[in-house]
Amino acid sequence: MRRIIGAAFVTLDGVIQGPGGPTEDTTGGFDQGGWVFKLDDEGINPVLESLFGGDYALLLGRRTYDIFAAYWPYVTGAEAGLGEAFTRADKFVMTRGDQPLGWKNSHRLSSMADLAAVKAGNGPDLVIQGSSTLYPALLAAGLLDRLTLMTYALTVGPGKRLFGQGTPPGMLRLVEHTITPKGTVITTFEPVGALPPMPADAPEPSTSALEAERQARMKAGTW
Repeated sequence: MRRIIGAAFVTLDGVIQGPGGPTEDTTGGFDQGGWVFKLDDEGINPVLESLFGGDYALLLGRRTYDIFAAYWPYVTGAEAGLGEAFTRADKFVMTRGDQPLGWKNSHRLSSMADLAAVKAGNGPDLVIQGSSTLYPALLAAGLLDRLTLMTYALTVGPGKRLFGQGTPPGMLRLVEHTITPKGTVITTFEPVGALPPMPADAPEPSTSALEAERQARMKAGTW
């Protein structure tokens, strides 16, 4: 059985949008694209080598696929080798649409059931780079095995967050962590199931009149 391994560049304020370049993803008016290069942290290289130095397949959302397909097959210079490796690798694309997937070795998946069947088969691990929209469904389906976050010591303001709408409550276990000399915090987690129940000795809610008033205002949407 394959594993599904997520990896994401994240800012300290939780943004994952457009790390690779100014024009990578400007949706929503995002104007801070390319922020990973503003810090230029070579300390993340061992993580990238562990993800992409051997055999792997890529698991991508449709928009990340569009970004990759428009860049990596055409890249030259120092990144040409990685572009060739991405082209050789199988690319599984989660999409409900029927747009062409013209990049060599691309495969359409339309549901979590389709992905579960791929995961249960033979082959290298599936690696997610970016594609934040996948995580809520993967966690809900119990398909994510590992998640590595490279959290940069910078903030960019508004932008897409790692975990979006539909993310289920749950526990993750920290299995590895390190900090680069430039302050990037690299953490690897594994999902371990549902949140535990509230402990019996947890503090009881306040019964004061002010608290009752506050609760009423929250319910009315005026707090």
